[in-house]
Amino acid sequence: MKKTYLLPLIIFSVLALLLYKGLYLDSRNVPSPFIGKPAPAFDLPRLYQKDQRISAEKMKGQVWLLNVFASWCVSCRAEHTVLTGFIRQYKVPAVGLNYKDYGTEDYGHDVISWLGQLGNPYTYVAVDTEGRTGINWGVYGVPESFVIDKKGIIRYKFTGPVSQKAVVEILVPLITTLRKEPA
Repeated sequence: MKKTYLLPLIIFSVLALLLYKGLYLDSRNVPSPFIGKPAPAFDLPRLYQKDQRISAEKMKGQVWLLNVFASWCVSCRAEHTVLTGFIRQYKVPAVGLNYKDYGTEDYGHDVISWLGQLGNPYTYVAVDTEGRTGINWGVYGVPESFVIDKKGIIRYKFTGPVSQKAVVEILVPLITTLRKEPA
């Protein structure tokens, strides 16, 4: 009879321990199953030239950054200055994946205005109105950034706003190393 009382106590204790441990995990450190694998294919319209398209295939042969952002995203606004400085200073080809940014009937009004105010650091801005490409890349939320090598392999995923510390300690050393690798 005593054993039946102990089982719920043991289960509760294990669950409480897991919950306690979970409180101290870094929510930005969400592992990606895509690291070390080919970047998911996409073929999307470009924001400023809607009759033209951009694809992951077009970016092969260079180390590049995919930054998932939206004009409605407060954290995207917070990271934009840091990201812009990084992209421009280190001449990193970058695709801005505009995620679920509906704007007005004329798609792009909000994001064009947003980039007009803050500056557009991207080589290309891809339009992902329905979020399917973001889902294919395993995006949990915006902003998220991915570093892709010359062969089209995802080498790093940064969840949340990119900080100056992350640029200096993670992104610059990684991109410098990847640029030295053969295509």
